[in-house]
Amino acid sequence: MLDLVTAITGSAAVILLATAAVGTPGNAENPQAVKEVLAGKRPVANAAWWRFDEEDATEALQAAINSRAKTVIVPNMTKDWIVRPITLVGNQELVLEDGVVITAKRGEYRTGGASVFTAQDLSNLTIRGYGAAVRMQKEDYIVGKVLLDMGMGRWFGQYEKAEWRMPLSIRGCTNVRVFGLTLRDSGGDGIYIAGSQKLPCCKDIHLKDVVCDNNYRQGISVIGVDGLLVENSVFQNTWGTPPSAGVDLEPDSPNEILHNIVFRNCLFKDNYGDGIQVFLAHLTPESGDVSIRFENCRVSSRRGSGIRVTKVRDTGPGGLIEFRDCVVENTQAYGIKVQEKSADRARLKFVNCTVRNAANNRSYADAWAPILLSLKQMKSFGGIDFVACLVEDDRDRPAIVAEKQDPNGGIFDITGTIAVRNPFGVKTALGDKQQGVTLVVTKSEE
Repeated sequence: MLDLVTAITGSAAVILLATAAVGTPGNAENPQAVKEVLAGKRPVANAAWWRFDEEDATEALQAAINSRAKTVIVPNMTKDWIVRPITLVGNQELVLEDGVVITAKRGEYRTGGASVFTAQDLSNLTIRGYGAAVRMQKEDYIVGKVLLDMGMGRWFGQYEKAEWRMPLSIRGCTNVRVFGLTLRDSGGDGIYIAGSQKLPCCKDIHLKDVVCDNNYRQGISVIGVDGLLVENSVFQNTWGTPPSAGVDLEPDSPNEILHNIVFRNCLFKDNYGDGIQVFLAHLTPESGDVSIRFENCRVSSRRGSGIRVTKVRDTGPGGLIEFRDCVVENTQAYGIKVQEKSADRARLKFVNCTVRNAANNRSYADAWAPILLSLKQMKSFGGIDFVACLVEDDRDRPAIVAEKQDPNGGIFDITGTIAVRNPFGVKTALGDKQQGVTLVVTKSEE
């Protein structure tokens, strides 16, 4: 499905690019065309007109962006656009041709927050990059021990240790669209979405057909946003430093919000941490209700775990976190883990979700269950609905386990139905202390 959608929308992007390029000079340096762009006579600019330098193309690309042309085309020069950090502008469409690779220049991203593309405090930006990529030099930015542990055997050691070197950093922006782009090999997250000093959260962000691959901290981090739609996208092979998730929804302070967030038809694959992590430790009731939904998403991992929702404490936010028609399968650790979840705060729903062949590695001793409820020190854990969910497992163990670490704690207000398909029968381990628990776990009839 993802390939089909990418192919269709990618073809549309090629048509758009061809239309935009009609009547424009070629990909060579062109001072006259530059003058016409700067004079407002050409709405479409080609970054090569500012002279492409195969050793360092920063000046050309930044000048083309700064020209304020309505559309800036980055042409395929058959060689990478090697750049230092680039600052994006608003009211512009940046079109990366099929085959374009924007590459972080080695030795130029030494500070902790250096990103290839930074969009900050701007509005109305579109980036189209079907068949194009933005990549960094991941091995430069991570600690030597990790490199040696991964068998890479090299260490460049002159960089500030940090987790915020991104291919794309979006901060305090409104109405940003990113379509078809691959973002990989970073020293942080593939994409970072947060507020700024001017705007406490981003607003109206749309990501479609993007791929975040081999990033250091997360595929995508969402710190604060009001209105985020992510469609038909892939977040895979994250490794380097925890959490190493495909996606991490994690505000840093009570002033940030997670509102009107939808991930639809997305794949989270082979990440070393969770495929999906929702971490709400820093939000309070005054932060406002959260609104988070994952629709028709798939999580699988030969290295890590599935879905984790954690630290929705008694002092946490209200609202709704929902997973609908999602599948978690073939994970090393748990399929679903709900951790430190207050029964009285934001509701958590799993609707028509399947956990299949999860928790395959017994070495994850505290996570060896398809569905794991981790109470920690919560005295009132719960507020969870399992609506027509399914667990498929071939091991002799409970389908759902409640870890009871506080002798005074228990589970509260857990509802719904879970069907189990297991040759060893249906087992649960929810503990003795239950209140308002109407969850029914039965053998699958199919």
